[in-house]
Amino acid sequence: MKWSWKVAEVAGIGIYIHWTFLILVAWVLVVEASQGGSMATALWGVALVLAVFACVVLHELGHALTAKRYGILTRDITLLPIGGVARLERIPEEPRQELWVALAGPAVNGVIAVGLIAVIYAMEGLAPFSRFALVGGHFLVNLAFANVILGAFNLLPAFPMDGGRVLRALLAERMDYVRATQIAANVGQAMAVVFGVLGFFLNWLLLFVALFVYLGAQQEAQAVEARSLLRGVPVRDAMITRFRPLSENARLADVLPELLAGDQQDFPVVQDERILGMLTRNALLTALAEGGQDVRVAQVMHRDCGAVDESDMLEKTFEQMRQSKCPAMPVLRSGRVVGMITLENVGEWMMIQSALRQARARHRVDNIFRTD
Repeated sequence: MKWSWKVAEVAGIGIYIHWTFLILVAWVLVVEASQGGSMATALWGVALVLAVFACVVLHELGHALTAKRYGILTRDITLLPIGGVARLERIPEEPRQELWVALAGPAVNGVIAVGLIAVIYAMEGLAPFSRFALVGGHFLVNLAFANVILGAFNLLPAFPMDGGRVLRALLAERMDYVRATQIAANVGQAMAVVFGVLGFFLNWLLLFVALFVYLGAQQEAQAVEARSLLRGVPVRDAMITRFRPLSENARLADVLPELLAGDQQDFPVVQDERILGMLTRNALLTALAEGGQDVRVAQVMHRDCGAVDESDMLEKTFEQMRQSKCPAMPVLRSGRVVGMITLENVGEWMMIQSALRQARARHRVDNIFRTD
């Protein structure tokens, strides 16, 4: 994630802090100052926030290390003011695996809370719990309480929280994964509406949570539907077959008429039927602004975009393109360029397939009513 600083690495997983996290620390200091608190009280508040987010890191590591048991790696963990985000390479679609991965995070919070309660009881008995105060109270009691809240909140059945994934995993044991995701997303959005209504009357922060949950559920449903459309489909089914290759010695002035004359925005650079690179529209426009029309294609083309075979799977290729800086890749057959695949073209292909799927679903429903 951009504008993040790496602060640690655990089990090969980088731990990052996004710059917006500093806003939370500053907010704690401002609140304490506005309420007339001392510097010691302010530092106590900051220390508690940092301790809570250390527990958030452990929560995310619980997900990551459990996923690793199933061969799923985690790219990194980033701390934001709203919590932590672990970027897994993929979400396990085996329901039992997703269930354990989802439960691992809240389980970590539960273990921390129980451990802290045991330590407090061993050291001071029950007295600290009877004097509970959120501000200025017992540090370990507050930390234990925060872990209980973290674990319980994440178990609410709403994407993108862990409870939403638990619900989907349980539903996916009995139905199609896409359908299970749609139901879990609908439940999450319904909860978001409830949060929004309560936010008007109780706390405006619930409005922010409602928006976060609603959009998260929507994005999860869309992402799963997209993966289902791409799964098992070879690149040849979605590739562009009408394209104009370029020579590495061509000038940008020679490319402009091709860019303006048709729909092609990215161009494979070929020599003796061998792919050399890709000239993307962004690289072309940047080069025009900086060097003019006499710049050679070889000077500005991307040489590290790679190529895919027409028999490669579209799902994997699409993910590879999203993660790279290349919006287009050449498609090869026996080493020769026979087409192109672009993010825009894949998006259009998915819209067509989604429309066809909806039409088939309506046709099945119509047939059922006719039969009845």
